[in-house]
Amino acid sequence: NYVKRFPLDDLVMGGKLTRCDFFAVSSGSTGEPTFWPRAQADEFPVAVRFEQAFRDAFRAHEKRTLAVICFALGTWVGGMFTTACMRHLSAKGYPLVTATPGNKIDEILRVVARLAPQFEQTVLLGYPPFLKEVIDAGSRQNLDWSRFAVKLVMAGEVFSEEWRSVVCERLGAPDPALATASLYGTADGGVLANETPLSVVIRQQLAKAPELTRELFGEARLPTLCQFDPVHRYFEAVDGNLLFSADGAVPLLRYKILDRGGIHGFSELTARLAGHGHDVEGELRGRGISVRNLPFVHVFGRSSFALSFYGANVYPENVAVGIEQPSLLEAVSGKFVMQIAHDADQNPSLDVAVELLPGRAPSEALTADLAQSIQRELERLNSEFLNYAPADRRRPRVRLMPHAEPEYFPVGVKHRYTRQ
Repeated sequence: NYVKRFPLDDLVMGGKLTRCDFFAVSSGSTGEPTFWPRAQADEFPVAVRFEQAFRDAFRAHEKRTLAVICFALGTWVGGMFTTACMRHLSAKGYPLVTATPGNKIDEILRVVARLAPQFEQTVLLGYPPFLKEVIDAGSRQNLDWSRFAVKLVMAGEVFSEEWRSVVCERLGAPDPALATASLYGTADGGVLANETPLSVVIRQQLAKAPELTRELFGEARLPTLCQFDPVHRYFEAVDGNLLFSADGAVPLLRYKILDRGGIHGFSELTARLAGHGHDVEGELRGRGISVRNLPFVHVFGRSSFALSFYGANVYPENVAVGIEQPSLLEAVSGKFVMQIAHDADQNPSLDVAVELLPGRAPSEALTADLAQSIQRELERLNSEFLNYAPADRRRPRVRLMPHAEPEYFPVGVKHRYTRQ
C-alpha cells in the first residue's frame, strides 16, 4: 500500500535516489517487473546468507573454490546480485574465484571444463531446473562431473527431495546436505533465508513422512525449509501469510510478498522432531557438521499458483514429486505446466504438459508411466485430492512436449508451472 504510490526518490532512505548505485529488477513472474534501487551496503547482509552455505556445507573457507554464476545476467537481480556477494566473500579472504557465463549452457560447460580442474570444488549457482539442464548437457558431452566436487546453490523454485537426490547422484555428490543449498530470496528483499545442512536433512526426513509434514506445516505438501537471522530479516506469520521487515535503500516494513508459510523457533522445531524420533540436530553434531541456532521459516509459495480440481487444491509441488522420479528423469527434464482442461461435456481433467529431454521422442509407455506416477503421488501427498476428486478423474492427462517448446517451455525466462 505504499510502494507503488510514490516515486522512487520518496521510497529511498533520505529521499535521494542517487544515494543508491544500482537497480535490481524483479523477474515479473506475477506481472510487470519492478525496479528496486540498491546501495552497496545492501549487499553485505545478503552476502552473509551465501557465506553460511559456502562455509557450513561446502567448507569454502578451507578449499579453493570456483563459483560459476548460472543466473541470467543483465538487469535481472539474480546474476548481478549473486556475483557481487561472491566478490564480497573473496574480499573477506575466502579462496574463491567467480566466473560469470550467465544462463548460456555452452559457455557454462566451457568454463567448467577449462577452469574446474584447477580448483578443489566447483559451485554452480542458478535456478534448479536450469542447473539440471546444465548437468544433463554436460553428461551428454561426456563431462565427468564427479571429478570436480560440484556443489549447487539454488533459488527461485521449490523442488522435491527426489529431484535433489537425482541431481546429486548425477553429480557424484554422496551427501546432498553438504552439496546443495537453496536460498529464499526476492528482488525486493534480497536473500531472506537459506537452507543449511540441518534444514536439508530435516526436509529429507519429512519427505518420507507426509503425516508429520502436515502436523508441522498444516499441509502435506513439502515446503521450502530455511533458517533465517531475525536481525537481518524479521519475519512474521499472519493468517498463513509471511511478512518481513528489512532495512535497506528502500526500507520494507511488514512487507507482504504473497508467500504462504510460517515460522518456527529453533528449539521448538527440533524438539518436536525429536519427539517423533528424528533427532536431526544430534545426528549432525555427532558428525561434526555445523548447526546454527537460528529460527526456521517454511515457504509454500504463492497460493495463486495452485489449481482447484473438484474443490481440492492441486499444487505444483505435488505434481513435481510424481515427475521427478529417477526412472522418469532419464527421459524428461522435470519441467511441466499444469492446467485444468474441460471436455465437450465440460467435465474437468488435470492436464499436465511435460518437457522431454533433447533428442527424446514421446511414447505411449512414457506418457502412461508419467500419468500413473503423478496420480500415485497426488493421492499419497494430497488428502484433499484423494477425497474430493472422483476416482475415475484422478488420472491426469499427460502431454509430452519437445524440449524448449516455445509456448510452454521458452528459453531464457523464468518458468511458470501453472496456467489458470
